Parts: sequence; C-alpha cells; structure tokens
Amino acid sequence: MAPPLSPRPLSKILLMSLVPVASWFVVRPLLDPVPPLPALWASVGFSIFAFIAALYLVPALGPTFVKANLKGKDLLKVYSDPIPESQGLVCASIYILLLILFIPFPFSTSIASLSGGGSKIEGLMGAASLHHELSVYLSSLLSLLMATLLGFLDDVFDIRWRHKLPIPLIAAIPLLMVYYAEGGNTHVVVPIPLRPFLGLLVNLGPLYYLYMSLLSTFTTNSINILAGINGSEVSQALIIAISVIVNDLLYLPWPFDFRIPMHLLGNQTEVEVGGAWHAGMAYGSSELVGRHLFSLYFMLPLVGVCLGFMYHNWYPARAFPGDTLCYVTGMAFSVVGIQAHFSKTLLLFFIPQIFNFLLSCPQLFGIVPCPRHRVPRFVSDTNLLHPSKTVFGKRPPTKLASLTLRIFATLGLTELTVDPTNGVVLEATNLTILNFLLLRLGPMNEKKLVQVLICTQIAGSVLAFIIRYGLAGLVYDGDRR
Repeated sequence: MAPPLSPRPLSKILLMSLVPVASWFVVRPLLDPVPPLPALWASVGFSIFAFIAALYLVPALGPTFVKANLKGKDLLKVYSDPIPESQGLVCASIYILLLILFIPFPFSTSIASLSGGGSKIEGLMGAASLHHELSVYLSSLLSLLMATLLGFLDDVFDIRWRHKLPIPLIAAIPLLMVYYAEGGNTHVVVPIPLRPFLGLLVNLGPLYYLYMSLLSTFTTNSINILAGINGSEVSQALIIAISVIVNDLLYLPWPFDFRIPMHLLGNQTEVEVGGAWHAGMAYGSSELVGRHLFSLYFMLPLVGVCLGFMYHNWYPARAFPGDTLCYVTGMAFSVVGIQAHFSKTLLLFFIPQIFNFLLSCPQLFGIVPCPRHRVPRFVSDTNLLHPSKTVFGKRPPTKLASLTLRIFATLGLTELTVDPTNGVVLEATNLTILNFLLLRLGPMNEKKLVQVLICTQIAGSVLAFIIRYGLAGLVYDGDRR
C-alpha cells in the first residue's frame, strides 16, 4: 500500500526573503523620487504577496476543507487518500482581497499626484477620470466576487454541464452594465476584404453585448472543460495570464526603444517599441497605456496566486482547485479583455481551449454520449494514461452521431471501435484534447501529459503573437493598436 501523501515542504527562508521585497515594492510609490507608473510598482508588490499567501495558506487550510467534507479522491492514482477540493476558494479570496487593498494606489488623488509638482504621470488617468476608472474597477471586482460565489456553489452542489454553461452570464452582468452606463464603444473595425460591402466600421449595438456575454461564458468554461489531470487548470490560467502580461508590456512607456521585424511574419512594416519614454506600441496614447495598466493590475496578482497554488497542485497533487478557480480565472480574463478593449487578442491566447471546445461540442451538446468523467483511463500496472472511451452499449449511435464520429476519425481526432459484421460504431475515444494527445502521441504518465499540455499552451501563445502582430496586417490596415 502506498504511503499517505504529506504536504510539500515550505521554506521559511523563502518567506523571510520575499516579504521584505514585496513590502518594498508596495511602499516604493510613496517615497521620493516617485518612480514612473507608481501604481504598477505596488501591483508587483501585491503580486508577490499573492504568491506567498497562496503558497502558505493552501496547505494550512486544506485540513479544514477535508473536515467540511470538501475532499475527493484522485481518479488517476493507485492511492485513495482524501485530497482537499475547492481550494480555488482560497486562491480567489487571496486574489480579490489584494485587489481591494490595491485600490488606493491607482485611484487615490493623493497617491496619483505624487510625481512632484502635481504633474500628470504618463499612463495614469487624470483626476477627472478617476470616478470613471474606479467604477470600472469596482464593477470588475463585483464580477469576480460573483464568479467566486457561483463557482463555489458549483463545487458544493455539482451542477450539471447543461446548467452551468450560462452561470458566467450572471457574473458578467455588473461588468456589462457599467460598460453600457459609461457609453462603451460597440463599433468594430471591418476586415479589408469585407469593407466594400460593410464599410470601415460596423456598429454591432446589442450584438456586441451578446458577444461580451458569450466571451465571459467561454473563458470561464473553456478552462473548466480542459481539466482532469494534476496541474491542468492552473497551468492554463498561468500561461494565458503571462501571455496577456507580455502583450500589455508592449504598450507601456520604456526608456529605450527597439524594433520587432514583423515583416518576416507577413506584416508590411516593422513594429517600433518605446524610445524616450514614448508609450511603447501605444505611441504616446495615454488612453492605451491606461487600458493595459488596468490589465496588468488584474493579471499580475493572478500570476502570483496561480504560481503559489501550482506548487501544491502539481503532480502528484496535494490540493484540487475545484470549479471555483476556473470561474475566477476565466472571469479575470474576461474583465481585462472587455475593459481594456483587446478581446480579439485575448481569444488568440485561448487557441488550445478553442480547439478543445470545438472537439468537445458533439459530447457537450448531446450528439455523442458524454460520460460523467472524460478524463484519460489510468492503468495502474504500468502507471500510464490511455484515451478513455464512450461506450454505446445496447443503444447504437444515431445517424448524426455516427456521421460526426466518422468525420472526426478521418481527421485523426478520435479512434473508433466498429462492429465488423454491420459496421456500427461500438466505442469512440472521448472528445477532449487530453485524449487526443494520448491518441496521437501514445500512452504516457500523468506528469508527462501535463507537461505536453503546457507546451501546447505555450505554442498556442507564440502562435497568437504571430497572428496578432504579423498576420493580422493581411486583413487589417493602418495602426492596429
């Protein structure tokens, strides 16, 4: 019998070294000379605190969750030790609390005017805009709080998929209402091939709000759907958040300049970034700098929380995130995509999730039977994972299901077991990206599978940057900022 799992060791030296560093970043904006973008310094400090808190609070509160019967068994292990579930609630609590404590730094006039002589700090909104920016920030916090509540309810009551899909729409209501009340833009730029028919801009009106609602639903559930192995949910969120941060940094003021040879990727011109404190790729636009600063304020603490939790969720996991973490991280991505006005770029970072969603559609929408768990099949003798299967049994698949599965099998997306006598489909591998990777790459252990998933996510982000700053020039002209 395997020995019981023990919590991963935590270093006191790490705690003693990071706390002063984080405190210095938080206090630095209050000291002379005030650095450029002082609130960003504080955000970095709070992000380090988020990492520390998640690293130490998750194992400390785990036994409390187990006593409350919020525990589960790892389906892909030989042991049956109870593992704390719904630890996303701890991560969400840390994340939202630190975002609340951060409020005075970007939105207090006393802090925002510390640049000496009251001169406007580049990238920060003026005092007249503080009310607008604060309302947007608070509505985003309210959406995150609602996502946390609804995610925890999902963990406790185990809501069925057909019922949980629209749940993020409820959490997105505060976000959308403030966007509407502040006169949010609903125009979209038309791609070059369609401009002879539609013109340069199209006002989508209510359809744009429908699009943003569906965006919040997708970002939340797409992470939740691609789950089932240790580290899968939190690693997705971590890589996407880092990708968003890299994209945001391109638009910030930099004291040096450099050029990205995007003509090698199909763009007609090179991209010039920074130089003499110009606003990076925002080219001096304080509005664009402010948008991407807003995004950084939400993404930096999210990276800290995810890094801290990933230490305990990594194979073999000592804590499970539950649906709460998926809801909160997905809503955080929707917040920055909508409020910072780069939803199309955000969706590019979800390329693996989009693939997984399209692959899963036949099972999600009932065309093909969908079992309760679609996680890979674990073989204890070899400690390897194999693609799991949906079995039709005595009820043969419908004509639509059979046609769909045969098309997917032709594309190499699934593997079918067919009755040799009549050609009826008896079994099919479940339609998820995890089973697809096992089907194409062969059986592997759980740790290697999550590493392959992480590499896939990173490759998707690299492709997203190539499309956004290279190939996008083929369908959009002008300064695509």
